Amino acid sequence: MSDASFLRVVLVKPSKYATDGAVERFRRGFMPNSTLPYLASLTPGRLTDVACEVHAIDEYVKTDLAYLDLFEPPREGRTLVALVGVQSHQFHRALDLAALARSRGACAVIGGPHPMTCDTAPLEGRGVSFAFSEAEMIWPEILADAARGELALSYGGERRWTVRLDPPVLKPPSRRDLGRYVVPMLGVYPARGCPYSCNFCSVIKIAGHRVRSQPVEKTLATLRAARRAGVKLIFFTSDNFNKTPQAVELLDAIAAERIEIPFFVQCDAQIYRQPDLVEQLARAGCFQMFVGAESFHAATLAAAHKFHNTPERYGEIVRLCRANGITSHFSNILGFPQDTEKGIREHLETLRALDPDVASFYILTPVPGTEQYAEFREKGLLVEENLDRFDGTETTWRHPNLPGADLKRLLFFCYRRFYRARDVARRLARVARFPRDFRRMAALTAVIGYPAQSRAAVWRGRHPMAGGFFRVWRDRAEDYRELRRSTYGLAFAPLPDSRDLSAADQETNRGAKLG
Repeated sequence: MSDASFLRVVLVKPSKYATDGAVERFRRGFMPNSTLPYLASLTPGRLTDVACEVHAIDEYVKTDLAYLDLFEPPREGRTLVALVGVQSHQFHRALDLAALARSRGACAVIGGPHPMTCDTAPLEGRGVSFAFSEAEMIWPEILADAARGELALSYGGERRWTVRLDPPVLKPPSRRDLGRYVVPMLGVYPARGCPYSCNFCSVIKIAGHRVRSQPVEKTLATLRAARRAGVKLIFFTSDNFNKTPQAVELLDAIAAERIEIPFFVQCDAQIYRQPDLVEQLARAGCFQMFVGAESFHAATLAAAHKFHNTPERYGEIVRLCRANGITSHFSNILGFPQDTEKGIREHLETLRALDPDVASFYILTPVPGTEQYAEFREKGLLVEENLDRFDGTETTWRHPNLPGADLKRLLFFCYRRFYRARDVARRLARVARFPRDFRRMAALTAVIGYPAQSRAAVWRGRHPMAGGFFRVWRDRAEDYRELRRSTYGLAFAPLPDSRDLSAADQETNRGAKLG
């Protein structure tokens, strides 16, 4: 097969199939995907004598199907369709889009958390490729093979993670694409990796225990580009920003340069030990801190290997944020094996007394690829076989104390009670007294916007983080049923085995400084 002179690269963040089979699409999304701009920025304009044209598609906010026409190879050229950032609940949708791309003559590859951490052997060798490593390690090879017209069966696997991060400066989405979201926002990864070992979390399987920072200047250059492009909010998507080796240097540089784009961060529950860092976060522009509180019971946290959380210190985090004009956002998991209805209600009242500005709630989900998933599967606790449901909003396993319907009811109850109108008004009044700087509007929007969104979603019987506002119906799982069968020989992907770490990755983990 002769080489092409033109390669169309179509990057797609797949949506998911809802319980009614519809593809989740919204006229306005909540949060843009971080992988799309990253891979778009990683793709060169030319591969030697092959010109590259990149299209980045976030299915959650694409309200028409015209982008599927891009799967057709151009005249005198070829097309690569890359399904990126694919999580388990998006895997069926990714399989269907990859099959559609192949049926139209394009190359197709699926990458992201699910193929990185789960065994895809039953689906391999059927014309669709899988990526098992971070993009920097394999993307040039994938592009070169696509330009030649034929991908390998899979890419990576010898190592799941790069030893050192040296990413491109992100090219922000166009103003039109930014306008598809409630707020023009860009996700930026200043670091990857997590030093902890929570058994329900997939991050340590995706990025490893070693926390790797990207060069500070690369992050600054990305922020400058974002400001020029009209980005109004930054989400530092690193899972424990306070464990980033160059956090202090980065924050000082952002403040010194007066970037002045409000941003929010995720920090671990040890942040109460770092008051100086919280002050630096405020000076640089942090308006919200997300903390995975999850439970107020030390024994429950210990059983989940979340030893670094100390519930009696949670109040210090709230007070520290408040003193620095930063809103606090506490995440809560309902349905740990030890939970009862009474215990969940007590958890909620403890949370209300603690009074963080924002709270979110999720049903415990054994995410494929995690240690918890392997344990629950071995014990025969999984009751859901459809990967579409493993999204943190549905019940997928047999709880010893709470039927699935009760967990869903309690999930909505927690949202309604935490966001009672008078409580929201009181929090809004409190945040209105925060410093009157460039962060203020973002903070006010957070404490009024998320409650409003939550109340509206729960009223419709949907999880507030379902994807966006104003749902749109365009296509459904049944539209791709026969294509899925003919391509992969199955109706549903089987629940997967976990993918083992390579010897090199295990060695990297052993050399990491654990929390």
